[in-house]
Amino acid sequence: MSLLNIITSQLIDVIEWTDDSRDTLSFRWPDEDKEIKNGAQLIVRESQLVQFVAAGQYADLFKPGKHTLSTENIPILSTILGWKYGFQSPFKCDVYFLNTRLFTGNKWGTANPVMMRDKDFGVVRLRAFGTYDFRIVEASKFLREVAGTDQNFRLDEFADTMRSRMVSVFTEALARAGVPVLDVAQRYAELGDALLLIINPAMREKYGLEVTSFILENVSVPPEVEQAIDKRSSMSVIGNLNDYVKYQMGVAMGQGGEAGAAATVPAQMAMGFGMAQEMMRTMQQPGIQQSAGTPVGAAAAGPSGASPAASPEALAGASGGALRGAPGAAPALEVLTPEQAAQVLGVSIEDVMAVISSGELKARRIGNAHRIARGALEEFLRG
Repeated sequence: MSLLNIITSQLIDVIEWTDDSRDTLSFRWPDEDKEIKNGAQLIVRESQLVQFVAAGQYADLFKPGKHTLSTENIPILSTILGWKYGFQSPFKCDVYFLNTRLFTGNKWGTANPVMMRDKDFGVVRLRAFGTYDFRIVEASKFLREVAGTDQNFRLDEFADTMRSRMVSVFTEALARAGVPVLDVAQRYAELGDALLLIINPAMREKYGLEVTSFILENVSVPPEVEQAIDKRSSMSVIGNLNDYVKYQMGVAMGQGGEAGAAATVPAQMAMGFGMAQEMMRTMQQPGIQQSAGTPVGAAAAGPSGASPAASPEALAGASGGALRGAPGAAPALEVLTPEQAAQVLGVSIEDVMAVISSGELKARRIGNAHRIARGALEEFLRG
């Protein structure tokens, strides 16, 4: 082989990169210690950018097309290498190909719950996940901040960094938006579009990237918060608790057996409670007899004509829970514990406490206990 052929074989006359992968972000073209010939051809395909780096400095950037490397189209490189009047000799330079296509379907998600302040639940922990699409828009910044001098920089090497950045921006944007947790599910698309306006400036400035799509697929709360939401939904579906109790007792009694017998117990208690209410209302009406043939107002009328109060025995509630007052005093208030109210209604103690907490059933808190006036329970049953 002649000396000319040996020299020619050590020169590069065509530079191109055929990308057959789907996850390569940047690729440093292997020169194998060869020099680039004056007038060499550079072929840049669609969805590619080529960045020249010489003496540690970012030089000329080439977009898709076929380029002849001469002094005219590599001015920055000529300045770096000191070619004031053009060049004829070969030269060495690092050539980086960058893939500018859209990288789609990248997943992001919160590795740990993030703390958020919500107007319905107070401070709550949220988990979220979704997908995003991005592309390289600033080659030199991406090489400087992300890929460095890596010969074959792939997506999986950058996935963790992107994911953590997305979570950080998402948390900040959601807190700034002030959207209640219960409304987030109805505004996934709206939140995704709004987050793009916050994500892109940070991504472009930091990494030379553009996020074209940010999709929020799910936002979830801890199991205990989900249970509270389910209970609230159940109460909304039930609506009128009195009608619901009657329906439940009717279904159980229709089944017969032990279930039917058990269902009759609260029904009997409710009937007895109703009878006691009716007796109290009857005895408090003027002109009604205490016993057969003895009017309340004429039993022992004094000279002044004033009628004495009914006897303490008559004022005692049928359930035995009323307190006896002194002659002439108003009947004492009958009170129930939440457990007794639950037995009367035929529901669980948790259901009673739920309607107390919501304010539908009025109760008085005394120390650590609740007491429910009979009148308040009557008002609740009337709806």
